[in-house]
Amino acid sequence: ATMKKKVLLMGKSGSGKTSMRSIIFADYLARDTTRLSPTIDVEYSSVQFLGNLHLHLWDCGGQDDFYKNYLDNMRDHIFRSVELLVYVFDIEHFDQIDLKQFEAVAEALDQHSPDALVFVLLHKMDLVAEEERSLVFRERESLINECTRNLAVRVKCFPSSIWDETLYRAWSQIVYSLVPNTKLLEDNLNDFCKICGSDEVVLFESTTFLVIAHCEDGSKHSDVHRFEKISNIIKQFKLSCRKAQAQFEGMVVQNSRFTAFFNLFTSNTCIMVIVSDTDIQPASIQLNIDAAKPHFESLIPQTQM
Repeated sequence: ATMKKKVLLMGKSGSGKTSMRSIIFADYLARDTTRLSPTIDVEYSSVQFLGNLHLHLWDCGGQDDFYKNYLDNMRDHIFRSVELLVYVFDIEHFDQIDLKQFEAVAEALDQHSPDALVFVLLHKMDLVAEEERSLVFRERESLINECTRNLAVRVKCFPSSIWDETLYRAWSQIVYSLVPNTKLLEDNLNDFCKICGSDEVVLFESTTFLVIAHCEDGSKHSDVHRFEKISNIIKQFKLSCRKAQAQFEGMVVQNSRFTAFFNLFTSNTCIMVIVSDTDIQPASIQLNIDAAKPHFESLIPQTQM
C-alpha cells in the first residue's frame, strides 16, 4: 500500500530551502541553484521514495507576510497531519526575529501535530570560517533548543551547505526517520555483510542517493562523513552519465587496500560493498550481490508497514 507523509519545508526567504530541495530531489547541481526564483506562497510537490513511500513536500515561501498568513489564517491547513518539519536558518542572518518566527512555527506544530519530528538545518555553513563552525553551530543549536524546551515536538539540529556532503548527511537522517522498520533492513544487511566477508555494506535510495541503511564489521572508520561524500560523488557521476546519454549501472573501484563495489540493487536501491580481504575474489562478491537482490526486493516493501 502507498504510504503518504506530509513534510513541511520552512524558513525565511533566501535561506536556501528550494535550493536544497532541488539538489536532493530534482537532480540540480549546486551551481545551478542560482537561477531559482523565490518561492511564492506554498509550492506542493510529491516525491516517490523507496517505491511505496510518497513524501508530500510543502515548500513554504519565507516572506514575512506569508508567515503571518500561515500562522493566522492557514494554521490548521498548514500544520495539521504533519509527519516532519524541516526548518532552515541562514547562518549569516540568524537573529532574534528569526528565532521568534521559528518559535511561533514550532508552537503551531505542537498544537496541530504534536508527534511531528522537527529537523533544523543551520544552512550556508560554508560562509563561516572552518575553525569557527563547530562553536557557531553549538551556540545556535542551544538557542533553538531553549525556545522549544516546553513543547512536545522533538527537535534535531544539523549544520548544512549545498557545497559539501553536509546536505546529504542532514537529509539522509531526515529520510531515515520517515522509513519505518529500518532495523529489519539493517539486520539483513548485517547477515549479508558477514556472508560476503565484507568490511562494510551501505544501502542507498536510487533516486536521491540518500543512505537508508548500513552496517560494518565492527572496525571503526576514521571518516564519519564518508557515506555522504559517496552520495555526493556518485550522484554527480550519475548526472554526468545522463548528460553523455549513458546509463549508470554500477562501478568497481580497486586499490591496494580495498575493493569497492557500487551496483544498482533492488528496483529502488543501490548497494555499496567494501572488501579489504584480498583473498576474496571480486567475482564472488558480484555473485553474492546478484543472489541477494530477490531477497531484498521482497524485504523493502515490508519497511512500508
